[in-house]
Amino acid sequence: MVKKKLVKKVVKLVFPQELIKEPVTFKMAKKYDIIPNIRRAKVTETTGELVLELDGEEKNIEKGIKYLIKLGVDVEPIEGDIVD
Repeated sequence: MVKKKLVKKVVKLVFPQELIKEPVTFKMAKKYDIIPNIRRAKVTETTGELVLELDGEEKNIEKGIKYLIKLGVDVEPIEGDIVD
């Protein structure tokens, strides 16, 4: 039996205005079997920003990030701890 490599990655997502009201994060999490943990969020009428902690298989997280980028979401990796 092959053991799957589980990882945790923290990313900042910046959504364009047309995606603010779409369930993009939910669809990514469901499609790629990723557990998202919202660490910080800021949403206005014109922009949306999320800091997410993503848990899952490394290959699934990479696929999920590529999916978000393809939709037009700006994805930036964050290193270190997030202060609540």
